[in-house]
Amino acid sequence: QVQLVESGGGLVQTGGSLKLTCAASGRITSINAMGWYRQAPGKQREMVARITRGGSTNYADSVTGRFTISRGNAGNTVSLQMDGLRPEDTAVYFCNVQTGVLSVRTYWGQGTQVTVSS
Repeated sequence: QVQLVESGGGLVQTGGSLKLTCAASGRITSINAMGWYRQAPGKQREMVARITRGGSTNYADSVTGRFTISRGNAGNTVSLQMDGLRPEDTAVYFCNVQTGVLSVRTYWGQGTQVTVSS
């Protein structure tokens, strides 16, 4: 089994910063992508940012320029630096890990709450 442990969520005021970190462990062969998704109350889950093994990154339009995703040197951790937070960023943030190429598997963390107050 692959386990994802998330940390870094919390309560912050508008304009503040938070850094989320996700560590993957367990039966892992090859991680080809890691990312963060979020789900606000009453809304569907959306992709926030992701990074591939090759270092390519993708960001949601709403966070581009404010959030930065990065992978640890060991390759089994991913962080999301969130700056200039807004109330619209309030959501549960989930770590996502994709393994394999020919046979792709996706794993999810339990989620960490991020709340941005006005």
